[in-house]
Amino acid sequence: MTQILQTAADQLAVKDLAAGFRGELVVPADPAYDEHRRVWNGSINRHPAIIARCAGVADVIEAVRFARRTGLTAAVRSGGHSFPGLSVCDGGVVIDLSLMNGVRVDLASRTVRAQAGVRLGELDRETQAFGLAVPAGIVTHTGLAGLTLGGGIGWLMRKYGLTVDQLISAEVVTASGDLLRASDRENVDLFWGLRGGGGNFGIVTEFEFSLNPVGPEVLAGPIIWPMEQSAGVLRFYRDWITDVPDDLTTIVVHRMAPPLEVIPSELHGSPIVTVICCYAGSVEDGEKVIRPMREFGSPLLDLCAPKPFVDHQAMFDASFPEGWWYYFRSCNVAALTDPVIDITAERAQQMTSSLTAFPIFQLGGAISRVGDDETAYHGRRAAHTFNINATTAGSDGFDEEREWSRSLWTALSPYHSSVYVNFLMEEGQQRVRDAYGAAKYDRLRLLKQQYDPDNFFRLNQNIAPG
Repeated sequence: MTQILQTAADQLAVKDLAAGFRGELVVPADPAYDEHRRVWNGSINRHPAIIARCAGVADVIEAVRFARRTGLTAAVRSGGHSFPGLSVCDGGVVIDLSLMNGVRVDLASRTVRAQAGVRLGELDRETQAFGLAVPAGIVTHTGLAGLTLGGGIGWLMRKYGLTVDQLISAEVVTASGDLLRASDRENVDLFWGLRGGGGNFGIVTEFEFSLNPVGPEVLAGPIIWPMEQSAGVLRFYRDWITDVPDDLTTIVVHRMAPPLEVIPSELHGSPIVTVICCYAGSVEDGEKVIRPMREFGSPLLDLCAPKPFVDHQAMFDASFPEGWWYYFRSCNVAALTDPVIDITAERAQQMTSSLTAFPIFQLGGAISRVGDDETAYHGRRAAHTFNINATTAGSDGFDEEREWSRSLWTALSPYHSSVYVNFLMEEGQQRVRDAYGAAKYDRLRLLKQQYDPDNFFRLNQNIAPG
């Protein structure tokens, strides 16, 4: 676990790193070690030899070169939200970017620069002050870097596309410790790979994005029915969304009703199905578009209302806090066919944890209007992403809920089309290949060979050098 401190040479290597390091170096003997080694998924429990909490780009370069000199495995951490915990490792070095959290909005060019340690809530706070936003995610404590590098799905994606579709440039520390700028004019091949290829090609230290007008008020929130009505709700929902405008993005969630103040106490713990809406156009237009869904059947509760976009962005935070135990299986599907609906409705009622909440994301819109070959992200023609999340507060009941997630995923396997790379666990090379398709995966392998031939950046959904 702490092999780096076992010899005089190793201790000298740490001394050399510390001499030029402006951030903070944390080792197992330090009081803050346990705090800084923990990641969002509480089922992950790993012990790095050293945590390099970088204060700037120079620290990142030094940490990369240090790991190369010592032969230590390197994990890269932004928000620590990697589902399988790939942002921490046993016995290696964690290159922690969380201190690098600057955000700078340029109103003249309507762009924003964000460092690699920024979380989504921090980005939204700065951009929404001007009624602007980058389409990015659904949980505010998610790290911007990991979300972006995998593609970036969220509440604004049908109107403005994925997070990578708004990326203008990125500054990248490569495996050789060099700093490069990637854009559609510089290192164009690398820029293509960064937009969906994950952390395989280097450490992005700063992102530059285009900004888009949003809100600050949007029509958003859940409409709730009993879970036993799931099949009917899903069939009506499928037909309703066929011609809704791109201003609307929806997520369907099956879960037990959480004990929130806005939900009547008699519903707490009841199995429910919810259609959660976010209309990024005018509230008046949104009311007309959403009305058919909110009038279907007899909803138990309708909480879809005008609210600040930043409030809606935070609505899932309480459902996915740091420290709970999480397990995910995911797939994209081409359509919500009757068999897909029937499997979903049946299996959803078999979940047992009151904390499990599994979302089905509506895709399409602006996502599908970008050419499939324009970015490394794959799956632009998919209609929905299933994120079959199993959640418990700790180890009790986790194995059973994990098996439920696997069984639902397996039941849907005849209808899988692709998979969103950010929703993968450690599932092997074939699943990584599935996330990109054969042709794109081969292109990414050649890019990996160019920028990281030794596979130094391998704690990720890894693309081996080709």
